[in-house]
Amino acid sequence: MKIAIIGAGAIGGYIGGMLARAGADVTLLARGRHLDAMRENGLTVEAGGERFTVKPACTDDPAKIGRQDYLLVTLKAPAFPALAPQLAPLLGPDAAVVTAMNGIPYWYFHAHPGAFAGRQLKSIDPDGVLWQTLTPERAIGGVLWLPASVPQPGVVRRGNGNRLVLGEPDGSRSARVTILADALEHAGIEAPVTEAIRQEMWVKLWGNLSFSPVAVLTRDTLEGIGSDPGTRAIVAAMMREAQAVGEALGIRFPITVEQRVEESRRIGPHKPSMLQDLEAGRPMEIEAITGVIAELARLLNLPVPTIDLILALVRSRARTAGV
Repeated sequence: MKIAIIGAGAIGGYIGGMLARAGADVTLLARGRHLDAMRENGLTVEAGGERFTVKPACTDDPAKIGRQDYLLVTLKAPAFPALAPQLAPLLGPDAAVVTAMNGIPYWYFHAHPGAFAGRQLKSIDPDGVLWQTLTPERAIGGVLWLPASVPQPGVVRRGNGNRLVLGEPDGSRSARVTILADALEHAGIEAPVTEAIRQEMWVKLWGNLSFSPVAVLTRDTLEGIGSDPGTRAIVAAMMREAQAVGEALGIRFPITVEQRVEESRRIGPHKPSMLQDLEAGRPMEIEAITGVIAELARLLNLPVPTIDLILALVRSRARTAGV
């Protein structure tokens, strides 16, 4: 079984490093100083009180990877469509594309039981490149509860959490998702398979779609946003609007808005990845995380005034920052 990690930064590097240590045939697609360091010194993983170094195959050229059984995509959402044509030649006859990314994936309405089955989302895949090139039939959903960072090139450090939830769009427990889950579990990563991958996505997205853009506008942490009465009220309003959208699509939220806000607040003085991207001058995942909720609301004719307001402001912030 061959696995390529597409976007082997912090999270992708951690997953790839764990798989490599377990003996999996894994290749990392990375770039820049991080790639240079891995080529020279190997990839060092720090997690759970241990530190180890592996030397997996790594490259910045998809053409050098060859045919794979799984592409595990941990890219930032804005980078995915442009790279997709270069990834298509890596797909073997039965290869799967695992979207372990923030936000709603390009294949969301594939095998969907509702009225929008087969619909493509412009905020995620503006020109339909992902849908046409990688095709939704190949997709396996992945939801990460696995914080990680790159403290220096060639080193990845995992925080609290070690789970990658997997699921087929149609809810089945297929052979391909079971094989991948077993490989990840063997490598030391929790990889439960769910029959409701979209619900898992929404629970994760619920916090991201609200706290992340507010963090960009305020430069505040999760703890700060959740502790200040004004910003706490804003993220709670965004969550209530998003909950109405999700429920209209058949999603059932297992906790209340206040519980979800408090979960994020208790994470502490952590900067969401969207704010980290702004500060680093990188493109932000605005559309995949928040813009897509506005698009879904339009499809459903549901008002999302707070989301619309914050979305307009954070898009303006991205424009003025040149990212």
